[in-house]
Amino acid sequence: MTLAAGPFLDAIGTIPPIRFFGRVAAVQGLLVEVAGVERFLSIGGRVNIVTRDGRRVPCEIVGFREHRALAMPFGTLDGVGVGCRAEVVDGRPLVFPSEAWLGRVINALGEPVDGKGPLTSGKIGVPIRNQPPPAHARRRVGAKIDLGVRALNTFLSCARGQRMGIFAGSGVGKSVLMSMLARYTSADVSVIGLVGERGREVQEFLTEDLGEEGLRRSVVVVATSDEAPLMRRQAAYLTMSVAEYFRDTGRDVLCLMDSVTRFAMAQREIGLSAGEPPTTKGYPPTVFAELPRLLERAGPGTHEGTVSGLFTVLVDGDDHNEPIADAVRGILDGHIVMERKIAERGRYPAINILKSVSRTMPACNTDAENALIQRARALLSVYEDMAELIRLGAYRRGTDPQVDEAIQYQPALDAFLNQNKRDHTDLAGGYAGLAKVLGVPWPQ
Repeated sequence: MTLAAGPFLDAIGTIPPIRFFGRVAAVQGLLVEVAGVERFLSIGGRVNIVTRDGRRVPCEIVGFREHRALAMPFGTLDGVGVGCRAEVVDGRPLVFPSEAWLGRVINALGEPVDGKGPLTSGKIGVPIRNQPPPAHARRRVGAKIDLGVRALNTFLSCARGQRMGIFAGSGVGKSVLMSMLARYTSADVSVIGLVGERGREVQEFLTEDLGEEGLRRSVVVVATSDEAPLMRRQAAYLTMSVAEYFRDTGRDVLCLMDSVTRFAMAQREIGLSAGEPPTTKGYPPTVFAELPRLLERAGPGTHEGTVSGLFTVLVDGDDHNEPIADAVRGILDGHIVMERKIAERGRYPAINILKSVSRTMPACNTDAENALIQRARALLSVYEDMAELIRLGAYRRGTDPQVDEAIQYQPALDAFLNQNKRDHTDLAGGYAGLAKVLGVPWPQ
């Protein structure tokens, strides 16, 4: 008896594809050694380990040793033991964003964590570990982007597609500055990555700092500090993937990530567990290889649309020359330095204008704007040089006309740089306000 061609082909189509699985050979710390399927796996590949109680723990391959694949879990290893089944997952890890993701909070696996129901997946998959656009095909940075913060709009103007670092110690106001940027920016979409964030502060950031208005046009990716290092690292990758999706729809995206340091710490845990040698301050070589791969994904695309990136760096012990801060500063297109002593004086955001740099300036400004900024910077610099003598009362007025002038303008400049998180100043308003402080005629 012969089957007709149609039913025969239909029967073949119902045969499940070939699946490969191995077994757990050893568990040591965060590492799981998988035997039997190493030739079907590669770095970055995925396996699902079936625990004793039937749960599936997703894992990523981070290395190989003695004919065994080394896997790290995205969750806890409770219930995993020698002999547990390890199923090979086919395909490259992809995420499928859509317009429905705006206003949502997701985890590092692209799953909703805001209690608002399931996410609507898009039709186009974006690789989690995507490659930056080719350097020769990228467009140049565009016009200035309005960030809504006076100190940044005037003294550290940022162009569309530029990448800036926010360098600060703990408790200096990085999260508040990020919320102001997300709420007041003129960018079409904000994508916010909270990498290794304190669990208690996530809801506080969403409701009080970001607010309903800021969340409405944002996608927030969250991986708290108690999650596995792979989840914290993937939160950074996913943040960039979602930003790239909206960029490729032709929009200007503001990508905010807090913080690159915690991404580096997660990569350090992964590298050391896989057997890499510790180098600078305990960081293995892969940390300094992964940083440019992550940060270079921000910027202009090959067509319309940009990703303007602002990445926070948690400087260890307020040391701005520690390894991660030093590496990131060399990759990005400028740095915003926040200092504890400025925050202690009660001026927020606590940005040290004289130590901060935007590499698109002065090219993105007009001659009049550059002259205004140079005048204000000169006054700030003169005052900073004499600040100790002035506070001690050792300087006598009339000794130096430049210092006298700097002392005269200092209170007004300090007030100009101070901004409440509920205030918003656009680009034009920032320049007009600074010109008023300095007594410079400025067109309305």
